Formats: sequence, structure tokens, C-alpha cells
Amino acid sequence: MNRESISQELFRQSLLQTSRRQFLTESAAGLGAIYLATQQAGGNRAHANASLQHGFDPQHDATNPLSPLTPPQPAKVKRVIYLHMVGAPSQLELFDYKPDLKKLDGKECPQSFLEGKRFAFINGTPRMLGPQYDFQQHGESGAWVSELMPNLAKQVDDLCFLKTVKTDQFNHGPAQLMVHTGAAPMGSPSIGSWVTYGLGSENEDLPGFIVLLSGGRLPRVGKALWGSGFLPSVYQGVQCRSKGDPVLNVANPEGVSRQERRQVLDALAALNQESLQQYGDPETVTRIAQYEMAYRMQVAAPEAMDLSQETAETLENYGAEPGKESFANNCLLARRLVEEGVRFVQLFDWGWDTHGSNRGESLEHGLPDKCKQTDKPIAALLADLKQRGMLEDTLVVWGGEFGRTPMRENRGGATMAFHGRDHSPEAFTMWMAGGGVKPGFTYGETDAVGYTAATESVHLRDFHATLLHLLGFNHETMVYPFKGLNQRLTGVKQSRVVEEILT
Repeated sequence: MNRESISQELFRQSLLQTSRRQFLTESAAGLGAIYLATQQAGGNRAHANASLQHGFDPQHDATNPLSPLTPPQPAKVKRVIYLHMVGAPSQLELFDYKPDLKKLDGKECPQSFLEGKRFAFINGTPRMLGPQYDFQQHGESGAWVSELMPNLAKQVDDLCFLKTVKTDQFNHGPAQLMVHTGAAPMGSPSIGSWVTYGLGSENEDLPGFIVLLSGGRLPRVGKALWGSGFLPSVYQGVQCRSKGDPVLNVANPEGVSRQERRQVLDALAALNQESLQQYGDPETVTRIAQYEMAYRMQVAAPEAMDLSQETAETLENYGAEPGKESFANNCLLARRLVEEGVRFVQLFDWGWDTHGSNRGESLEHGLPDKCKQTDKPIAALLADLKQRGMLEDTLVVWGGEFGRTPMRENRGGATMAFHGRDHSPEAFTMWMAGGGVKPGFTYGETDAVGYTAATESVHLRDFHATLLHLLGFNHETMVYPFKGLNQRLTGVKQSRVVEEILT
């Protein structure tokens, strides 16, 4: 390759790396940059005007987009801990007791259950599958809980069950997005992003929205579940770890002192402020705030996430082990984080996809293993929050992305070696505990086999509207202009606050 061909190749590669914004900035003596700046300013004005028109315009501090705000309406909840069991736990083995289904065990599924339905793996005519575990009633509320959750069974009088939650999606990725962003396609803000956008955070040294993972894998669509979508990126969730440094690269590189880091950040802040004044891009404010947050987190995050500060009794109650990665550790971390003023803590636990395709994904082995890992920590979290007087204004949410079928999965039309259930979007169980919801209460009832709602169907949009209501927001007016529409968590279809479950 000669010098001329090398130069041509370098020029070609530089063009490939040039973004549309860079091209417009550099073309015609920078006239493109002037145009983009005016468009950005106009977009900011349009956003402000549209938000004001619909009654929602969070006025954060100009230098801190996470400054704490008072919600526009009276609120019962100040903070949220959301426990998502990734893969969709079987409601028929945990909370939705169906003795009639036991009588049908092994019989061919009625064709009426199959007509017009879509399944991920069921083929032909499957057989009905009775509940695989025993149930008993617990507490003054008499709630039915299976033998797999003995510790949580003691807390049922603090739980508010939704037995008839419905979703539009029957595959994991879109269904998980539907739960956490209100839309199946990627690109919409997560619940935690909406909440921190509207309320900010009560701790300026930690992110307002923190994500904790367990189970050994990311959820199917990964970080899109805690992304900020079209909201400013400062409102996206920050993934932390219960083992090692809480956040990757939170420590200074070897040989760099904290004072030197401060000098570098001051220089960057000056450059970013100049860029902000010149172009008015709100992402510049995000960039400045995130650099400063990272600097403060170097001290605050390790301290907040140091489980060794807890008593031996507390560690035993949760089943937590400092220095390890586990759901138990994450539950205890969630309590510590909300205690420190973090607004929204999201836990994802992988491993609840019980198809019966192998031992780990079976109802007889995989499901009890997951229950053993989570039952004790969840019960401890609820008891701990209650004992500290925090359950009154903290909302704890538990659920998956859809339910499981009352039929046994027969992948490829064959009888499988292990017992399992296919995806079922028509009716599944979620529960909430804490601020603003009725304790010891069950809302909705499924049919005799737990397949569809017999009464009071609750779409995920209704769940989202109710959650926002508890935090002090009207789901119809909490909007953000994007692509010519006033976007909202509950979307454009009709949704309602489930008033019946509220205190």
C-alpha cells in the first residue's frame, strides 16, 4: 500500500467516524452549529411550554438535576424498592391457590383454552398440570401461600396482592420492557427514571436510581430496563454491585490523588460550562452533574454499601454475607440505600423461567431453589423496614413479567423430563407492601384454573398509574414531549388508578 492509498484510507475512515452533528458543526464555517444551537434552544422552550401546559414541569436546581422536589399532589410514598423476579415466577405454585386445577392434573387441555391464543413453546394439545406444592392460609387475612415461601407467609398481613395483572406481551424481553417502561419497544424511560425526574433524590452524594443484580445474568434486554429513554440521561439507573467496588472505576487510578482528581474535574467543569453557554444542550448539565456525583460517590458509595457495618443479627435475618453477590445482600443493600435517601432501588433476580426444559428451569428443582434464595431476605426486608418505621412511606413491589399457564409445557409436542409451564400474559400475581396500599388485602380473582381474570383485571398500565398516584403524580399529566407527542409512562391507551387497593 503506497502513501497515497494510505492517505485515502485514513480520510475514508475519518468520514465514517464523523457524526451528522460534527459534519454540520464544521460545515459552512460553523453555520450548522449555529442552526443546531437555535434548534436546541427552541426544543428546550417547547419542552417547557408543553410541560407547563399539561401541569407538570419539575423545577430542579439549575446545577443539580436531581435536587429533591415536592410532588404536585399529596403522596403516600417517598421511595420505592422494586423486586423483579426475572423469568416470571409461577403464580400457581406460589400465591394463586387453585384446588380445581389439581383435579384436572394430567387431563387433556380443553380446546377453548387454546383457540386464539399464542404460546412461546406449547404445541398441539398439552395436558393440564395441577399445583406442585401445598398451600395454607396465613395471618388474619387468610391469604393462601405455598409451602415454598414459609417466611413471607408470616408477613401476609402487610401484603396487598394483585391476582389479575395482565400484560400485552408473552415473550420475556418485550414483557420486561412493558413492566418497567410501559412499552414493549426499547427507548422509553423506566419507572425509576420517571420517578427521579419528577422527585429528584434526597441524597446528593448517591444516584437517585440504583439497580442491583443477582442470579448470575442480566435480564433479557439488559440496561434498557433501567434506561432514561428520551428523558435526560442523568435520570437513568446506575448499576451497582454487592461484591467488590460498588461501581466500576469508582476508585482513582493508581498514583492519582483525590486532590488531583478534583483539579481535573474543575477544569472539565469549566469547559462544560462554556459549552453549555454556547449551545444550551441539557445533556451538558447532565455531564457536569454526573462528574460531580462520581467524585462524591467515591466516598459515599463504599460507605453506604458496606454490609460489614450491620449487626450479626441483621445479617443472619437476611441471610446476607458481606463480600459476596447475592439476592440476600441486595435486599439488605436496598434497605441501606433508601435509608440514605435514594429514591428508587431496583432489584433484578435472574432464574425464574420454569419451562421444565432442564433441571434448573423445572418446577420440582429450579423453583424451590429460587424460593430458598429469596424467601428469607424478602421477609427480612419487610420486617426491617417496618421495625424502623420506614414501611409507612416506602413502597415495596414484587413481581415478574407475566404468569405461567395451567397447562404443562410440551415443547415440540412431547412430554418433557421435568415439569414446567409456558408463558401466560392473561393473569399473574404481583404484590405491594407499604405506603398507601391496604395491608392484608387481595384484589382480583382468576378463573378456576388460574388462567384468566374472573374479576377485576388489572392491566400493567393500571399498575403504573397507581404507582405514580402513590408518589403524588397524575399519570395523565406527567408527560414529556418527544417526537411530537406528550409521552407518558402509561401510554396513550386508557388506564386507571386502582382505587380499591388504596388506604
